[in-house]
Amino acid sequence: MEYVDPIKDIDKIMEMKKLLRKQSQRDLLLFVLGINTGIRVSDLLSLKVEDVWDGTDFKEFLYINDTKHDEVKAFYLNKSVRTELNNYFMQTDFKGCDYLFKSKKNDQPITRQQAYRIIHNAAMEVGVTGKIGTHTLRKTFGYHAYRKGIAISILKSIYNHTTPTETLRYLGIDRNDKHLVKVDVNL
Repeated sequence: MEYVDPIKDIDKIMEMKKLLRKQSQRDLLLFVLGINTGIRVSDLLSLKVEDVWDGTDFKEFLYINDTKHDEVKAFYLNKSVRTELNNYFMQTDFKGCDYLFKSKKNDQPITRQQAYRIIHNAAMEVGVTGKIGTHTLRKTFGYHAYRKGIAISILKSIYNHTTPTETLRYLGIDRNDKHLVKVDVNL
């Protein structure tokens, strides 16, 4: 697998969201869900409507069975994700067993290659530099979570890495870089 970069520039993320919103609500949701949860693209593509919708409302947490590590992981669906889910559900009539990222050609999910094209093309169109792929979503989540003060130990656990150094390297962060962290409990 080729190394890819996170999208570090918030303005570029916003430009991509704007572009994808015009293109397809499904594609926008894929991007927003990926950068807000850090879920692997293979797990994103296998999601079904019932994984995020309980029949009356969107779930607060998405549970994914990590067969590689024999555990179930919970991913918080924040306001950004829930807003895009709502917009997506308003445009399409879904059944609980439908794939969330259903292909326009059949009842199967879009392919990993199609997800790559969606992310890569949007990034190139708005001028994102660096290597961009589907794993960029996962790395973008971790990069910005770390920059906002999420402990490296939590990210290490999410990514199933063995050391904090491995996680920092994965996210493209130099441990010697100094940055200010906003610790804002906003009580």
